[in-house]
Amino acid sequence: MLGDKLRFRFAKAGALRLLSHHDLMRCFERMLRRAGLPFKSTNGFHPSPRVVFALSLPLGVVGRQEVVEIEFTQQCDSDAVLEKLNAQAPEGLVFSSATVVPMKATALPRRVVYTLSLGGTGIPACASAGAQARMPVPPENQLGNIADACRALMAEERVWVDRLKPSPKQLNIRPYFRSLSVIDTALSLDLWVTQTGTARADELLRLLDLDDLLEAGYVLSRDVLELRDEAAAADPTDQPPDGPAETLPLNHAFREETPLPAASHFAPMVE
Repeated sequence: MLGDKLRFRFAKAGALRLLSHHDLMRCFERMLRRAGLPFKSTNGFHPSPRVVFALSLPLGVVGRQEVVEIEFTQQCDSDAVLEKLNAQAPEGLVFSSATVVPMKATALPRRVVYTLSLGGTGIPACASAGAQARMPVPPENQLGNIADACRALMAEERVWVDRLKPSPKQLNIRPYFRSLSVIDTALSLDLWVTQTGTARADELLRLLDLDDLLEAGYVLSRDVLELRDEAAAADPTDQPPDGPAETLPLNHAFREETPLPAASHFAPMVE
């Protein structure tokens, strides 16, 4: 199909998962130039291709179905552009589809699903045999404990995490949980994404006491990135939260949870 704005689905895996989002944007610019595609650029002193990602991918996370939209100065054949980009893409970056979208359309994320394999298959292929031998494989009873921890978080009315940017605060991320579960030997984090925020996978792994697995070499992947305008007729009872998440000042939360000791516990000051 012909169009002057195309939406691409692509995978970012292998060693390329360690490429930052800003480096990925520069990589896309090089691919577009090498492919000889008539991409549209922004205005200003430092023009850059009009390339918009639906949701940036955290560093180190594999992306299976990521989304990027690119604008062109003339109508292009989607299949031809797809072929040219794949021909210029580095190893680990694979474009799977290209569709024409209206110029005013915007890829707004609705839902994401992160997966962490707990059965040893999450080990990166680039890891040495010795490193793989040292990888901790959670036993069956630990998988049950993780599943219990997921159910406990889902049962909570509020789940508070610290957010330091753009301003220090505590944020209730519980409304963003669609489903936290263990499926076979993999942890699945099914999360809502809204225009005011979402829960982060690293926050949930800390809450589940699993962040040490990432340090040991297990790899987190984002397997689903669902867009608002591509979602099928949704169940009205299965919808993302409406409005911003509940917050508390970070210092207020600290005073409530960590009271200072009584004055009698202090030793007198001696000068």
